[in-house]
Amino acid sequence: MENKGPQPEPYMVFEPPATPTQKTDKKGMFFDFNLGLRVSVPEGNYRVRFIDRTSHLTVYDAKASGVMAISSKRFFVNFRLEVWEEPPENDKKKKEGKLIFSHDYNAKGKKVLLKFAGRALGDMLAWFPYAEIFRQKHQCKLYVIVDKKYEEILKPGYPELHFISNEERPADLYATYYIGLFAPWDDRDLQPVDWLGLQAHAAYILGVFPGEERVRLVPSRNAKKIRPQKPYVCIATQATAQSKYWNNANGWLQIVDYLKKQGYRVLCVDRDKVVENGIFGNTIPYGCEDFTGNRTLQERVDLISGADFFIGLPSGLSWLAWGCNVPVVMIVGFSLPGTEFYTPYRVQQFHTCNGCANDQRNEHNYEDFGACPHHRGTDREFECTRCITPEYVQDVIEAVRKDISS
Repeated sequence: MENKGPQPEPYMVFEPPATPTQKTDKKGMFFDFNLGLRVSVPEGNYRVRFIDRTSHLTVYDAKASGVMAISSKRFFVNFRLEVWEEPPENDKKKKEGKLIFSHDYNAKGKKVLLKFAGRALGDMLAWFPYAEIFRQKHQCKLYVIVDKKYEEILKPGYPELHFISNEERPADLYATYYIGLFAPWDDRDLQPVDWLGLQAHAAYILGVFPGEERVRLVPSRNAKKIRPQKPYVCIATQATAQSKYWNNANGWLQIVDYLKKQGYRVLCVDRDKVVENGIFGNTIPYGCEDFTGNRTLQERVDLISGADFFIGLPSGLSWLAWGCNVPVVMIVGFSLPGTEFYTPYRVQQFHTCNGCANDQRNEHNYEDFGACPHHRGTDREFECTRCITPEYVQDVIEAVRKDISS
């Protein structure tokens, strides 16, 4: 049996309608924006132009006959499409071409689809708020494709969006855009810039203002039933890469003990109690209450939203806590400020190597759990978080508690 190798994830598969969906008043001529700008023209003496209306640049200008012309850019561009009818080449009078069709991008009232990456919780929660911003800006009928496991926590906060499965496609789609981190990073057809931070990345793909936007997460009606009565703190200690962990051996143990002495119950809301990957093994800290396991994301929203504050890593559950409007203490080393959402309780030191995730020279391999790009296999491995002391985290926790009580 032929080994075809790893298959791309569904969100990486671009599946636009086979032919453009928008009719024109010209026979045999159709257009849409479902894989960049596309236009099909019948046989004849035509010239097609794609113009970026924002920058006033003509980015494509070529003869066309019986073909479909497609822009190279797949992200949002404020396009103008022009189709000209050219005089015959043997025309001795050398008449100028005649503009026979034009269209300026206008999604108002039309069906638009956004297809989101489904792999990482943090990415999804970072990017999704820009769907609603795009809908409001263009006043379109917006459809979204997200991994099914995220629908239950996103739907309540975004009632104006239409959630569909990866197999569904609304008829007469005007435009489609794909939101993801596309390797190689310098592919300028799928993303306009190097990633400047998770939220800004999505904003630039969709052509909206790259200001920080908090995802809307809504506790369920049952939230109060599952929350402890005593004041509590939620923590999340597991991650999808060793570089995201707090790699200080005494860190979590000391912090859990400290929190309990302050009168808090400490609930660990990670999915996994133990994470094993190759030579790496990570377990939740001794002394915390085990709220791990096969809980739904909505249950975690319900738990976290009732906590006094949350302590975590640069990972999905920190984004979840931020969406719950809970103060977030984020312990981080592998990324730089601005990569994740802003929190005044970011815990990061700059005396050692740090920020490798933002180094565009590193081609990220998500399957390489133990990657430490600059110091792998040396005594400096993961020094970015090994050198974050429990005392530093305690000081930040005290700042949170002071702000809560004031």
